[in-house]
Amino acid sequence: MSQMDNIQGLITSAETDLLQEIMNIAFGRAASDLAEFIDIFVVLSVPQIKLLPAYQLPDYINSEIMDYDQDRVSVVEQSFWGKFKGNALLVFPSGTGKRMISLFDGKDEFFQSDPSLEQEKETFLEIGNILIGACIGKLAELLGDIATYSPPRVLVEKSLHRVYESIINPDSMAIVLRTVFSFNEKNISGFMFVLTKQESFAWLKNALHKFLEQYE
Repeated sequence: MSQMDNIQGLITSAETDLLQEIMNIAFGRAASDLAEFIDIFVVLSVPQIKLLPAYQLPDYINSEIMDYDQDRVSVVEQSFWGKFKGNALLVFPSGTGKRMISLFDGKDEFFQSDPSLEQEKETFLEIGNILIGACIGKLAELLGDIATYSPPRVLVEKSLHRVYESIINPDSMAIVLRTVFSFNEKNISGFMFVLTKQESFAWLKNALHKFLEQYE
């Protein structure tokens, strides 16, 4: 039996629906924390969940960001671990860095001169720390876990293939949690992907059922 044939048995539709609701709360927390920091309303789409063999992740993410120049994107990548472990990716189209810097208008401790590549990286790091930290932290809290994080990595105006090579084990499975976020006042948007590793599946299923039991 192929890897694809085994996918449907790993997580049920009911578990997927519950995970989507929990992710909606977690993404909402991330948007709220970021909006409080930069004083701009952040819009997030309803999370989508996909269960895929890891070797299909590049094609899936590429199809999601097909309107971007995939050889020139900016990516914030951060690993997290605990009982729930994986990687989070923020993917932005080319040219976003300079517009991102404008989000920090009035925050003189960040930018006091013309934007440089280093300033763009600092901005992406700050956005990533807030969005990823709040999202994964809230998700872990709701499911009874504590998340630990690696230092985030920022790639500015690079190819996504460099990111794929470092985080994807082609022989494993992954749950992909995806949302689109936008800062309407600044015409900035991007994607957030949370990729969970196969060794987290059994714990995740159990944690979802425990979460549901609290409300039965």
